[in-house]
Amino acid sequence: MAEIDFPAEIRALRATYESIEAVSDVESIRKDIAVLSEQAGVPDLWDDPAAAQKITSKLSHRQSELERLERLSSRIDDLEVLVELGQDAGDEDSMAEAAGELQSLKKDLSQLEVVTLLAGEYDEREAVVTIRSGAGGVDAADFAEMLMRMYLRWAERHGYPTAVLDTSYAEEAGLKSATFEVKAPYAFGTLSVEAGTHRLVRISPFDNQGRRQTSFAAVEVIPLIEQTDSIEIPDNEIKVDVFRSSGPGGQSVNTTDSAVRLTHLPTGIVVSMQNEKSQIQNRAAAMRVLQSRLLLLKKEQEDAEKKALAGDVKASWGDQMRSYVLNPYQMVKDLRTEHEVGNTGAVFDGEIDDFIDAGIRWRANNRNAAE
Repeated sequence: MAEIDFPAEIRALRATYESIEAVSDVESIRKDIAVLSEQAGVPDLWDDPAAAQKITSKLSHRQSELERLERLSSRIDDLEVLVELGQDAGDEDSMAEAAGELQSLKKDLSQLEVVTLLAGEYDEREAVVTIRSGAGGVDAADFAEMLMRMYLRWAERHGYPTAVLDTSYAEEAGLKSATFEVKAPYAFGTLSVEAGTHRLVRISPFDNQGRRQTSFAAVEVIPLIEQTDSIEIPDNEIKVDVFRSSGPGGQSVNTTDSAVRLTHLPTGIVVSMQNEKSQIQNRAAAMRVLQSRLLLLKKEQEDAEKKALAGDVKASWGDQMRSYVLNPYQMVKDLRTEHEVGNTGAVFDGEIDDFIDAGIRWRANNRNAAE
């Protein structure tokens, strides 16, 4: 094994850390924590649960940001001391420990560096994710359910709360579509790189001849609407349908017409909600998602106008952004970033951070090139 130039490596770590610290604006984080702590200490905070949840969530996120930065700085200092002691004493065990910590710090700094690239208009928002099965019949419906589990497991690994808003089950297996929220700051900026068409290649468990099948599923990620956003929808632009919620196999899971479907007539956007207990709750949830989709549509239209003025900028995601191959070999490959792994089981179990990080860097590079 090649000898490590620890002084040079530690200088590089400090340089990376200082650039991250500058972009993160530590003083601004501390000020936010002070303001949010004061707001969280108000006696009647929980009189408005939604507002209280938002304040405490932001406070927790900012505190975690500061703790992560301070902990990394401390770890770099500790690594330098460990190297000095190990070299002075000729302790091979200490040097081996230092080598391991060096690699760990590189990885953690790289992940933190990615967070600094989330500077889009809505990147700091919570996210609403919708997964729809595409071409491929029952395999596509099963694939949609696999993707939903993958994202929910990813959120669980990070301690991000989620809430399933709507599920439409396919007749034989899997899902026609599903919508869920990821309730964490920067969830939209993080997960927005997952939007697009996903492709699965495998031996179909639903084909009695054991043939290889290709199926597709679409992932949509939108920012969660906030009360301060000015998206007003006139009542005459919305068609409201109510129906009974249903579960797998069409079994009734609700004896009242509590499920709600909203159709925005000017755009044709349809939002269905059935996972809340009452029609009022489902309608409120559906309206929130509809407003979020209209907000994103408005931004996309504005961006399209800007691109038209600026000329043709080749920064398209393309229709098919990632392939999951289970047969004749095992590999998950992102077709935009070229990032790939062979452990497909780990990916479907929620280990997708490397794909997300590569996607965020890819997007940032394209934005810089376009500018």
